[in-house]
Amino acid sequence: MEVIGEITTIIYQNKINSYTVAEIETDEEILVIVGYLPFVNVGDTVKLIGKYVEHKDYGRQFKVDTFEKIMPQTLSALEKYLASGKIKGIRKATAKKIIKEFGEDTINVFKLYPEKLAQIKGISLEKAKEMSESFIENWEVWQIVGFLEKFGIGAEHATKVFELYGVTAIDEIENNPYLLIDIARGVDFKQVDKMALDLGISSDNEKRVTSGIKYGLIRVTNNGHSCTLKDNLIEFVINLLDVTSENVEDGIISLKSKDEIVEEKRENGDVFVYLKTFYITEEEIAYKIKRLLKAKNVKEIKSFDKELKKVEKISNIELSEKQKQALKLINENNVTIITGGPGTGKTTIIKNIIDIYEEKGKKVVLAAPTGRAAKRMTETTGKDASTLHRLLEIGKIDEDSFYKSVSKYEGAPIDADVIIVDEVSMMDMFLMNYLLKCVYQGTKLVLVGDIDQLPSVGPGSVLKDLINSEEIPTIKLDKIFRQAARSKIIVNAHRVNEGEKFLSKSEEEEEMKEDFFFIKETSQEKMLSQIVSLCTGRLEKYGNYDFFQNIQVLTPTKKGMLGTKELNKVLQENLNPNLIGLPERASTGAIYRAGDRVMQIKNNYDIYWEREKGEEKEGIEEKEIGSGVFNGEIGTIIKVDEKEKVVEIKFDDDKIAYYEYSELDQIEHSYAITIHKAQRK
Repeated sequence: MEVIGEITTIIYQNKINSYTVAEIETDEEILVIVGYLPFVNVGDTVKLIGKYVEHKDYGRQFKVDTFEKIMPQTLSALEKYLASGKIKGIRKATAKKIIKEFGEDTINVFKLYPEKLAQIKGISLEKAKEMSESFIENWEVWQIVGFLEKFGIGAEHATKVFELYGVTAIDEIENNPYLLIDIARGVDFKQVDKMALDLGISSDNEKRVTSGIKYGLIRVTNNGHSCTLKDNLIEFVINLLDVTSENVEDGIISLKSKDEIVEEKRENGDVFVYLKTFYITEEEIAYKIKRLLKAKNVKEIKSFDKELKKVEKISNIELSEKQKQALKLINENNVTIITGGPGTGKTTIIKNIIDIYEEKGKKVVLAAPTGRAAKRMTETTGKDASTLHRLLEIGKIDEDSFYKSVSKYEGAPIDADVIIVDEVSMMDMFLMNYLLKCVYQGTKLVLVGDIDQLPSVGPGSVLKDLINSEEIPTIKLDKIFRQAARSKIIVNAHRVNEGEKFLSKSEEEEEMKEDFFFIKETSQEKMLSQIVSLCTGRLEKYGNYDFFQNIQVLTPTKKGMLGTKELNKVLQENLNPNLIGLPERASTGAIYRAGDRVMQIKNNYDIYWEREKGEEKEGIEEKEIGSGVFNGEIGTIIKVDEKEKVVEIKFDDDKIAYYEYSELDQIEHSYAITIHKAQRK
């Protein structure tokens, strides 16, 4: 349907993606509209294409699919638009004078005869030109939205286009539509390609081919890789664009000459292709680690064997030879890797590092990639650990910039003698690079992780590649300690890694903990029934396991009856039904209410949060405040505030974050999560 009206109130507008809730006045009614509406202001006249929807809380609304700004249709509306403050140098009194002077000819005066504005008292010729330029700039901005919409490119990208190319954006894009691929990862290549072909660009045009190559490399990085085999890239682009291998080879040469991509020939003759920023990031990681390794070992403890025996005696724990070897390796080197599966003694090594170095007055800092991992590190060591984002004071980062230029993040050096980072398998190449930028030469860096875990969600398999380089002193722990060997979970995890079946009844030892059960079912319906039964009482009766405190459902997939989407709906219905009509909020096909377990699914550096400091000054409770919630963080909704249109979420690191209703597309239920997402915990 089509609706034309004047925007009278903006209720909410997201500054990042321009998602807007507003009221417009049409000839018949005042109507609430929702959708992506960049550049709109109170007083604008808009033509909207969309449909009426019935919101369960807010009633009838008009959901905008596409929109177009149009010049105000009446002199009264035009005066209101000029007085809105968006045209430079014009306020209420000046707008009234302009309309009174030029009437129906006002728009033509602004566009074609700006000097006439100087006829009005108080407007100089120079000011008249400024007003005209501002009016025309606003007009051009409107055209960008409409232009992009014609090719199926959402209004949410229009702001970025204008920031980059200004009023010449349409000319720039018509000359080379593939510029849009560089603007944001969310832009669909096929849409842009169709737009380019419709505008007359030939199928073997160099801009088309080079854009297809960059798109292929972006796809590779979205799948967690930092580069790809050149032959595979060529084949992908041939199939994508229906061009020849010669066309693609020429495109690769062109991009290399512009310093946008890098080719690297390996020892076995394979040629890999990188986006330049990814290549430089890998180079920086290698350079910084080598520099740390070569630096003087100023934190070395000379009487280390003596200190080790002292700590063993105090802790009453007899270390294995490999654990002792690991601790000596850490003392003798500036960078060390400790790797091994569950139950192999990694945490014991971390505890001993802390005890030995703190006994000598050294400062030890602990960190992990996620809030959950940092919290677990704190619980197992008894020493505070922080997330890497918090430790490195990482502010807002435009993640799209990873594809265009090397991050300007410099950070501040970490005040520590020894830095221990756990769960390093979760770290992508960018986070590792940020960390290394903040490590003093001479500071000891201990990287701990399990290479058999899934690789990071972001690009790069950092831990595995560092180990495979054989450049860094590494200890691989492979012995399961007696206490851990009592856990069937740990024993079975190692058996699976070695390609063996789960323990059979005959192989189980008497003293083994009953912490692993394999329930075999042949139908999805029965599997679902088992999951619900386990989560809603069976496990609680078996071992006092409360779902919200102790249980997490994992599944390999998002789709289907046993995928995260359906499982979350079923588990929410059974575990957190809204029996007493408390406030709730619908978003992206889900309903959110207090008590729901949720996960952040993308990095957001802007979301405001507070955390209790646990201390009081003069009767006032101290609070830590900050911003930023990151992909994989899990929390619980504690309040849905209908009045403020805000959802409050308490995360595992005890910060309480405040989400506008329009930001709920950044979370999803986490009663059940994918195995890959579980690693972000």
